[in-house]
Amino acid sequence: MGEKMGDEVYSDLMRELKEGKYVFTGELEPEKAGDVNEPIEMARELVGLVVACNVTDNPQSFAYVNSMAASYLIQKETGMECVYQLRCSDRNRMALLSDVLGAGALGLKNILALAGDHVSLGDTPDAKPVFDLDSTTLIAMIRKMVDEGKDLGGNEIHNPPKLHVGGAAAPGAAHLKAEVAKVKRKINVGVEYLQTQVVYYTDVLDKFFNELGKVDVPILVGIFPARTFGQANFFHENVAGVDVPPDYLEAMRKTKEIKDKEKRKEEVDRVNIEFFTGFLEHLKGTPAAGCHMMAVGYPRIIAPLKKVME
Repeated sequence: MGEKMGDEVYSDLMRELKEGKYVFTGELEPEKAGDVNEPIEMARELVGLVVACNVTDNPQSFAYVNSMAASYLIQKETGMECVYQLRCSDRNRMALLSDVLGAGALGLKNILALAGDHVSLGDTPDAKPVFDLDSTTLIAMIRKMVDEGKDLGGNEIHNPPKLHVGGAAAPGAAHLKAEVAKVKRKINVGVEYLQTQVVYYTDVLDKFFNELGKVDVPILVGIFPARTFGQANFFHENVAGVDVPPDYLEAMRKTKEIKDKEKRKEEVDRVNIEFFTGFLEHLKGTPAAGCHMMAVGYPRIIAPLKKVME
């Protein structure tokens, strides 16, 4: 166990971050199904475009395929490195520890530790919420497991997992100082990288970075190019801390009026490229270490947006 925290590198994602490369990650969303065929096909389209993909864990508290199982199958079938999302909302510390051990046994190398949305917001509102740990104590637990080979109670772990742990940040949070305090807690307990919630406004991002100050942890800024107006509007109305610009929403709404399917797809692409080009140009001048592209089911938009950053 003689290595200092963060010395060893287990994943391609962490290797590229440590090498100072500008990193692009993607997102895959398993659904309420008995297989993961759709995200596997989506992952195949993302190979070579992003270094790794998040695999969501019951997003917005909708009960979907287990993220660990989906991450393992996607990685096995496609070679796409996965970031296994793990929520505190549904599991106590014993279950969380078991899941981290399971992820290590399956060869997963990245975990994104999340608090998770309250279960009342999803499609199983009668479920009992847990929140035994918060996202910061989950990060601390994972680091203790990886670095010391022990659980939170000090119990020894035989052949501890070898993986990296990331955390989330919300630049658009209603109470920015409180959010930055949470982020700094995550940094203090050893989070290895941060991914932000979706940001649309450059001034929101700048305020976040100014409030946070200089930190040594790489930060990937989240963007969400929507493939339909419905997607964009859902984010605007249902995702806390995300404010979708009215001009972008209106441009996406107008694409619904185009009857020809191919022409509609072309216009959706044009709207997204036009809107996000300015944001990404601005991103170059920030401390961001990369961009997390939450373009679920929309792989064709990633290549043209990556070109903006070249």
